[in-house]
Amino acid sequence: MVLVAATGVFEIIHPGHLLYLEESRRLGDQLVVILATDKTVKKVKGRDCVPQEHRRHVLKALRIVDDVVVGGDEDRLNTLRKVDPDVLTVGFDQEYDIQKLQEEIREAGLKAKVVKIEKHWEGRYNSSGKIREALDEENL
Repeated sequence: MVLVAATGVFEIIHPGHLLYLEESRRLGDQLVVILATDKTVKKVKGRDCVPQEHRRHVLKALRIVDDVVVGGDEDRLNTLRKVDPDVLTVGFDQEYDIQKLQEEIREAGLKAKVVKIEKHWEGRYNSSGKIREALDEENL
């Protein structure tokens, strides 16, 4: 059995998220989502977002997702140790140095292979940020 872990915020679920999760799931037999905490979102994006428990609840309702684990705020490798995936996916718009992340994972004694999912949904509303902007502009 191949366990895949997909990472992200998943604030406003949209077709781009679903495509990312579908592509991640194709890499294995089970899909676990590692969900960014509220604190992490605030630190990385500089703003508040939909609470993590709300986001977790929505993700758990998706048939494609087998489980959702809320990540850690301090050491992201601790969450990876708990989940122990064979594959770790990141989205096309997630700013990770894949080689550096792969090195960190290997140095921590973990087996996960890092895969960047390059396939993404085209169009104006292909990210939560773009959806937020459109809502702010009252275009939706």
